[in-house]
Amino acid sequence: MRAGLDAGEFSTRELTCAHLDRIAACEDDLHAFLHLDGDGALAAAEHCDEIRHPGVTPPLRGLPLVLKDNICTSDMPTTCGSRFLAGYTPPYDATVVQRLRRQGAVILGKTNMDEFGMGSSCENSAYGPTRHPLDRERVPGGSSGGSAAAVAALAAAGGFGSDTGGSIRQPASLCGLVGIKPTWGRVSRYGLVAFASSLDQIGPLARSVHDAALLLAAVWGPDENDATCTRLPPPPLADQGSLAGLRLGLPRQVADLGVDTEVSRVVGEALTACAAAGARLIDIDLPHLDLALPAYYIIATAEASANLARFDGVRYGARAAGPDLTALYEESRAAGFGPEVQRRILLGTFGLSAGYSEAMYRRAQTARELLRQAFAAAFAQVDLVVTPTSPSVAFPLGERTADPVRMYASDTFTVPVSLAGLPALSLPCGAAGGLPVGLQIIAAHGRDTDMIRAAGAVEAILALPPAADW
Repeated sequence: MRAGLDAGEFSTRELTCAHLDRIAACEDDLHAFLHLDGDGALAAAEHCDEIRHPGVTPPLRGLPLVLKDNICTSDMPTTCGSRFLAGYTPPYDATVVQRLRRQGAVILGKTNMDEFGMGSSCENSAYGPTRHPLDRERVPGGSSGGSAAAVAALAAAGGFGSDTGGSIRQPASLCGLVGIKPTWGRVSRYGLVAFASSLDQIGPLARSVHDAALLLAAVWGPDENDATCTRLPPPPLADQGSLAGLRLGLPRQVADLGVDTEVSRVVGEALTACAAAGARLIDIDLPHLDLALPAYYIIATAEASANLARFDGVRYGARAAGPDLTALYEESRAAGFGPEVQRRILLGTFGLSAGYSEAMYRRAQTARELLRQAFAAAFAQVDLVVTPTSPSVAFPLGERTADPVRMYASDTFTVPVSLAGLPALSLPCGAAGGLPVGLQIIAAHGRDTDMIRAAGAVEAILALPPAADW
C-alpha cells in the first residue's frame, strides 16, 4: 500500500474507500467495529492527498488503521466494550493516537473488545461478540479480538490493541496475524484506559512482521505524560535477521501445560524448519510456569479493582438512581459492568482485603519475581525463548463462556511473559484443521529489536500464505 501510494497508483481516498467497502461487505456478520468513522477517515484521506509531505514520506501516511476501543480518541467514543461508558467521548487523544495522526495515518474507527480488556475470546463485550474472520462460528481471541478480526478480514491495513496477559498475542495467533507486545514501558500508556497498570501495554497487529514493526516504530519512545515509559529513544527499525547460530530455548515445562496435539505438531514442524536454517534448538528449564496463571489472576484483578473504582456513576459514565450515595455506587456499577468485570473486581477486592492480602497478593508478587528470575536464567543460556502462543486454535463461540478457568487457560503461555515485563511476538507458523497456529517468540527485557529481526527470518523461512487466503 505504501509503495502504491508513493507511485501514484491510487490515492489515499481510493485506498480508504476500498477499505470502507470491505467493511460494508463483512461487518454485519463479523462485528469487528464498535464505532466506524467513515466521514472522519475520508476527511483525513483527502488531507493526505492535498498536502504533500516535504522530504521522506512518513511510513504510515495515508494507511487505514483501526484502534481498540480502550485507546482514547477525542473525536470518537471510547467505550471499552462496556455499557458503563456507552457514548463516552474522551476530551483528549492517547499519546499513541497523537503519534499516528502526526504520521498521517487514517483511522477508520474503534474496534470491539472484551469489556475493559477482561477476556480471551471477545465474547465479553456488552455490544455482542466479534466472530472469527475465517469461521464465523468461532472466536477471534481476545481481548483485542475486534482489531485482529478487522486486520485479518482485510478491513484495515493494520491495527492496535492492548496486551495485559496476552490480549494482542492470543488473537494474533487465532487469526493468523503478527502481534507484538513490546517490553513494558516501551510504548506510552497515556490515554489507555487502565485494566492492570503494571501489565498493560499497547502494541500492533498486522499481516506481516515488517508491517507490525512499522506500526510499532511509529508509536514507541519516551512520553512526558507517562512516568513509567522508558526514557530511552526508540531503537532503529532493524532489517530482517538470520537464524544462523541463533540459540532458541524450548522450555521443557510446555509439554505439561495442556497444549493440543495438533498445535504441538505444527509448532514442532516450524521449529524443525528453523533448525534446518541454522538455528540451534536448546531444551531449557523455565520453572514456575505453573504459577503464572494463578499469580496473574490475583495481581491483575487486584489492580483492576483499584483502577475501576473510578467508575462510580458520579463523574462520568452510567448512573443509576439510588436513595443515597452508597446505593448510587452499587446500582451504577451493577448495571454498568458485565459479569466478567464484576467477577474480577470481586476477586481483586477479596485478594487485597485484610487477612488475605498476605496469603494471596504478596505471594502472587513473590511468584512474579520467581518468574522474572527464571526468564533471566534462561536468557543466560539462549538468545530467545519460543513456545506456542495459544494452547489451541480458535474455539467455537460459547464453548468456554460458562467455564472461566478453562477460558483463562487460553493465556497459559502469554501470561508469564506479561508478569515478567518482557517483549514477545506471535506470528503464524502453520495451520491445524484449517485454522491458524501461532508461534510465540520471547526476548530478554529491552531486546525488542532482536525479537523482531528473528521473527522476520522465521516468517521468510516458513513462507506461509496470508491467513486470509487459507
